[in-house]
Amino acid sequence: MAQPSYVSGAGEPDDSPGPRPVSAARPLSVVGSQRPPTGVDRFFGSPSFFRLWLAQGVSALGDWIGFVAITALAARIGGRSPETAVSLVLSARLVPGFFLAPVAGVFVDRWDRRRVMVACDIGRGLVLAALPFARSIPMLVLASFALEILTLMWTPAKEASVPNLVPADRLASANSMSLAVAYGTFPVASALFAFLAKVAQWLGHIRALHVLQVRQESLALWVDVVTFFASAAIISTLALPRRSVRQADGHHQFARTFGELKEGWRFIAINPVVRAVILGVATGLIGGAMVVPLGPVISKEVFDAGTAGFGVLLTALGTGLAVGIVGLSVIQRRLPHERIFVAALLGAGTCLVAGASMSSLAAACVLVAGMGICAGTVYALGFSILQANVGDELRGRVFATLYTLIRVCALLAFTLAPLLASLLGSLSRRLLGGHAQLLGVDVALPGVRLSLWLGGVIVFAAGLLARRSVRAPAAGRAPAGSGGHAEGDMAGEARA
Repeated sequence: MAQPSYVSGAGEPDDSPGPRPVSAARPLSVVGSQRPPTGVDRFFGSPSFFRLWLAQGVSALGDWIGFVAITALAARIGGRSPETAVSLVLSARLVPGFFLAPVAGVFVDRWDRRRVMVACDIGRGLVLAALPFARSIPMLVLASFALEILTLMWTPAKEASVPNLVPADRLASANSMSLAVAYGTFPVASALFAFLAKVAQWLGHIRALHVLQVRQESLALWVDVVTFFASAAIISTLALPRRSVRQADGHHQFARTFGELKEGWRFIAINPVVRAVILGVATGLIGGAMVVPLGPVISKEVFDAGTAGFGVLLTALGTGLAVGIVGLSVIQRRLPHERIFVAALLGAGTCLVAGASMSSLAAACVLVAGMGICAGTVYALGFSILQANVGDELRGRVFATLYTLIRVCALLAFTLAPLLASLLGSLSRRLLGGHAQLLGVDVALPGVRLSLWLGGVIVFAAGLLARRSVRAPAAGRAPAGSGGHAEGDMAGEARA
């Protein structure tokens, strides 16, 4: 397997064969540096992570602008069936993750991650530059497919690089800031798209600009191209591990790729902490994601609040997520990460069950906000625990697996939750008349409430499983926040 050698104060790269100690994988920002900490160091952990954070923010802004612009472009090109066109284009962004993400993780662990991120940003910019000239849905589908493949490479490369840029005790804070900029740029991107659409209407009357195909979506796409090129320029300045790559013929290359893929999965299977966190984050997403398709139904049938009530529920959920992520970044140094991760999973499941039990929208919003706080904590801490417990040479595969499971669980929640609500509602009416007496209180049992209860139980069960796993002794386990030799020991056991 390709092993990293380090730059920025770590000397010349060592391309000699044989294993190298993973203890060299100290944060690059502090290797060989004795300067006093600056404001950037205190807030972001290191200037290098600050640059990566800026690049992620610019890239995320471009991602969201592109998402909105491509959706609008598909609806316009779709003609008489815009819904089908949008569905096909969005499916092209979803499908690759189920099949290609684990393989992408193998190459992220094998190649120079800085070059991977730069190449992916440039590639996404070039793909988007072609979209203003798109005239058919198949072209949009192919472009969306290509964009998603490049994103599948960029994201695990970024996550695997964070521990090389910040001290171990700042990982939770770094991940909180990453999540904040990843999702906090969505409203900014939406507003920017609306503004650019208005500007495009005015620019469309300028004949000299007709060659650029200036339409409402195209101006946003051109701005999107600039954001990805800017992200590539920022990332190109980072000092990240350089990885040597051994060449092999086609047959051996395939066998090596498959072997490295199995190595990553085996590591996840034998390490209780990593296994618990991956399952906890992915499974915990089911509960939160079920609120999206079932929110309008419970708002109408249980809270009698209609569409406006659904908006209030989503606002409560989003506010809770923001509070959990931002709050964690403030107090993370004083928290035992694994215990808080388990407690947050249990809390998210409890809040979901309790929120679905309410008959008042206000009470439900309080509990949904509580679930959001717990879910944000689970997400941010989960990434930090993985980064602290996985050796550098395996992080790409581990995070690629995590993102694959997240996609699967989100898809299950979005597609199966409405069907489950319909099935449970039918059973409730047939067997119980849609009501039941609990402690002398008549409780309505619509299918949407039963489905959310089931989702809460699944999240709570994931918390119990995580609690059991993180307490289990294992030779391959390293304590959170440890690095160096502990990571090397775990990687060694995974290869044994």
